[in-house]
Amino acid sequence: MASNREQFEVSGNMKTWSIGLMGVGILAFIIGFITKGLSSDEHQQAIFWGTLLYNSIFFLLICNASMFFICVTTLAHGGWQVTFRRVPEAISAVVPIFGLIAIFILFFIVFGLNHGDHNLIYHWRIPGNDQIILKKTGFLNPPFFVIWTLLSIGLWSYLGMRMRKLSQESDETSMNPEQGNRWIVRNTVIAALFTVWFGLTVGSTTPWLWLMSIDTHWYSTMYSWYTFASSFVTGMALIALFVIYLKNKGYLEYTNDEHLHDIGKFMFAFSIFWTYLWFSQYMLIWYSNQPEETTYFQPRTKEGVWKGVYYLNLVINFLCPLLILMTKNSKRNYTVMAFMAVLIIFGHWMDFNQMVMASISRDHVTLGWLDFGIAALYVGMLIFFVGKALAKVPLIPKNHPFLKESIIHHT
Repeated sequence: MASNREQFEVSGNMKTWSIGLMGVGILAFIIGFITKGLSSDEHQQAIFWGTLLYNSIFFLLICNASMFFICVTTLAHGGWQVTFRRVPEAISAVVPIFGLIAIFILFFIVFGLNHGDHNLIYHWRIPGNDQIILKKTGFLNPPFFVIWTLLSIGLWSYLGMRMRKLSQESDETSMNPEQGNRWIVRNTVIAALFTVWFGLTVGSTTPWLWLMSIDTHWYSTMYSWYTFASSFVTGMALIALFVIYLKNKGYLEYTNDEHLHDIGKFMFAFSIFWTYLWFSQYMLIWYSNQPEETTYFQPRTKEGVWKGVYYLNLVINFLCPLLILMTKNSKRNYTVMAFMAVLIIFGHWMDFNQMVMASISRDHVTLGWLDFGIAALYVGMLIFFVGKALAKVPLIPKNHPFLKESIIHHT
């Protein structure tokens, strides 16, 4: 019989917050759909569906980043994360749910927002006589978009499910060294498949299709890496938040300051990596000063209306992690880590907002009640479904071959 510390129970407070946030989000969705989604103004329709688009992609990618974290540490035969492994597993369990929502939104935009001779968001959908778009139709076309989207989300969900099931096998019985080795090999194989597929999608084609193709004339070879860095650092911040929450509730007894310190290292390091990509992408395009390149940055810099949001991202996502998470003590302080996790999640959500909405609405900033309302809906669903996933299995994989290594972990 599992002890209270090994088996998570969803508290009434957690249920209340998740349902309350979902209620606020549903209300915002309904009002937004009536006032914007059903509006005769095409621009208002584009704002409504664009808001749904970037929120669905952002929350899907940061949840998927949790499984990527599990898989890369599995491939490295790292054992330090085993004591809190069930946290990223529970977060990744939300991927199929958020994936289905994203599929609906993406497909509706591609097939349902065609107005005459143009699509409200994806201009490549009806290229007309645009020679630049016509040269990209081998990649930007509805059949490829549909197939690649289904394959991306389908394999993320399936391989993630396989990894979680393998993890749960360690709860059923203890393993001798030979059984443990075979189990580790099976984990390594699935983790390798997920990592390769993650690289082919999040690290390459999927951000081009879902996000960069909104600016159909523009392209950047660094865009997918930029999106990956943003997703992964936010995913690590999300893991940190749930670990801190569970520790404060008396769970995860084998997870200590050493583990939190290493999670903080990821948050710090990938904030720097994101900034490197932010600067490199901007600097190379600024240096070349080519019209087809600089068009992306015109509404976001200089006299563009989005410049405040654009540079605020740099302050939140670079300066704050750099100055606050640099020291050892800050990465071991629960309050500081929780604050920085929330700040990083908010900062990169803002970044996804400007990545999409500054391309849809180049003349004015759209950030407002609808954005925060839809975000509240996703946060509420995230809390609700992660809580359910945590309660289904023991929080500590007690028969995992690397559990002892994780317990005695020291940085």
